[in-house]
Amino acid sequence: MGFLDHLEDLRWHIIRSFLAVVIGAIAAFCKIEWIFDTIILGPAHDSFISYKWFCNLGKFLHINSFCLDKVNMSFQNTAVAGQFMMSMSVSLMVGFVCAFPYIFWEFWRFVKPALKESELKHARGIVFWCSSLFFLGVVFSYYIVVPYTINFFGNYRLSPLIPNIVKMDDYYDTVSTLVIAMGAVFELPVIVFFLTRIGLITPAFLRKQRRMAVLVLFIIAEIITPPDLFSCFLVFIPLYILFEVSVAISDRATKKG
Repeated sequence: MGFLDHLEDLRWHIIRSFLAVVIGAIAAFCKIEWIFDTIILGPAHDSFISYKWFCNLGKFLHINSFCLDKVNMSFQNTAVAGQFMMSMSVSLMVGFVCAFPYIFWEFWRFVKPALKESELKHARGIVFWCSSLFFLGVVFSYYIVVPYTINFFGNYRLSPLIPNIVKMDDYYDTVSTLVIAMGAVFELPVIVFFLTRIGLITPAFLRKQRRMAVLVLFIIAEIITPPDLFSCFLVFIPLYILFEVSVAISDRATKKG
């Protein structure tokens, strides 16, 4: 295939992926009130299941700080079409998350012809593993990272006279960024596998840079969590586990090569 033929092929992969997102968004829009109140605003409700889990774990470990305070946060809409545009944004995000396996499958179909037979042999099940890791990151962020973030900022006040009245789009941006970013971060083992296969990194290099990786992962955890040590470690630990898994995968990919 020539260059223009490749571009045409890529265009159709993108179009089909976009249509999958649109179909998911339309389905989400039909239930947008329930999705927004139950899922998007879920971590802002005191009855959110994660708060019960944390508190039960705290009682079991005799650590009272695990029982988080009531979320003192209210919301406001400051734009005429704000709530309608928010429903569109939420629908598209839900559509993207639901369509992610298909989107990645389309991407894989475009890349696959350029790979050698030996490379394809080691990439079996990649759509399943990439999708599983993405959803694992999304679930971890939504049930662990987001509740601690919302609870911390919802209860942080410079003065009792200043209530936390949050713009609706600011709250949504925080939740969606944390969820999608963590889903992307959880793709680290797959990225390391391919970088190892093409010779850009080696297991020895990863082990040598372990201290630097710990520092970088800790900084990432500090950036995407509230400024308290427990929340930071709550995110850092699974990120470090992902790094060690990536080292093992890189080692295995080298041996297979």
